[in-house]
Amino acid sequence: MAAVSGLVRRPFQQVSGLLKRRFHRTAPAALQVTVRDAINQGMDEELERDERVFLLGEEVAQYDGAYKVSRGLWKKYGDKRIIDTPISEMGFAGIAVGAAMAGLRPICEFMTFNFSMQAIDQVINSAAKTCYMSGGLQCVPIVFRGPNGASAGVAAQHSQCFAAWYGHCPGLKVVSPWNSEDAKGLIKSAIRDNNPVVVLENELMYGVPFEFPTEAQSKDFLIPIGKAKIERQGPAFNFLDAPAVRVTGADVPMPYAKILEDNSVPQVKDIIFAIKKTLNI
Repeated sequence: MAAVSGLVRRPFQQVSGLLKRRFHRTAPAALQVTVRDAINQGMDEELERDERVFLLGEEVAQYDGAYKVSRGLWKKYGDKRIIDTPISEMGFAGIAVGAAMAGLRPICEFMTFNFSMQAIDQVINSAAKTCYMSGGLQCVPIVFRGPNGASAGVAAQHSQCFAAWYGHCPGLKVVSPWNSEDAKGLIKSAIRDNNPVVVLENELMYGVPFEFPTEAQSKDFLIPIGKAKIERQGPAFNFLDAPAVRVTGADVPMPYAKILEDNSVPQVKDIIFAIKKTLNI
C-alpha cells in the first residue's frame, strides 16, 4: 500500500508544484492605431468639443467617407454637422469658406486633392487671402483635408502631390502627417487654428497601424503647427560625409500600367543608388 500510495502522491505533488510556478509576464504591447482611425478620433473629439465644427464633402456622411475616415460620425452627430454634398468642389468649398467667415469651423473634405483644383479659387482667393486683405478683421478658420500624392492604380490625374503648390501660397498653413500620432495631433490643431489649414493625407498610409503613445490618446493632445518635431535626437548629424539628398519620383505624369507605376515612384533600389552615388562608392 505504501508503494501504491507513493505512486499516487508523486504526480499530485508534481502538478501542485507546477501550479505554483511563477511565469514570466511580458509588458503590455503598445496600442496600435491606424492613420485612418487617428484622423477619425481627432475629428470626433473636436466635433464633441466645439459645436461650431462640422464636416462636409462627397460621401462623408451615410457612406462614412470614400476611405472610411469619417466612419461613425454621421450616426453620432447627425446630418446637420456631417453633410453629404453634390459632386461640385467649387460649390461645397465655397459654402465651407462662407460658413467659416460667418463664425463656424468647417472641415472641407476633398475626395482627393486632385479635385481641389476645381475649387482652387475658393481655397486661394477666398480662404487664404481674406485675413490679410481685411487687415486681420475677418478670419477664415477652415480645414481643407483629404488624400494627396501617389496612390495605387489611379493614373496621372489622381496621383499628383500638391504640397509644394499649396506651400507656396501665402495665407495657407500646410501640414502633411505620416504616422498616427502626427495625424491626430495635427488635425486637431488645424481645426482649432483661426487660419485656413490644408491637411494633406497619404492614401496609401490610411490603413497602416503605428504605435500610439499614451499622450496621444488624450483629448487634449495637440501637435503645434509651425514648430519642428524632433523624431530622434542624436549627435551624428555633424559627421555626415555628404549633403543630404532627396530621392523623389520620376518627373513624369503617373503611369497607369503597374510596371511603369512602380518604377516612377521611389523604390529601395533608387535609395541604394542615391547612397552609393552620394558617397562615391
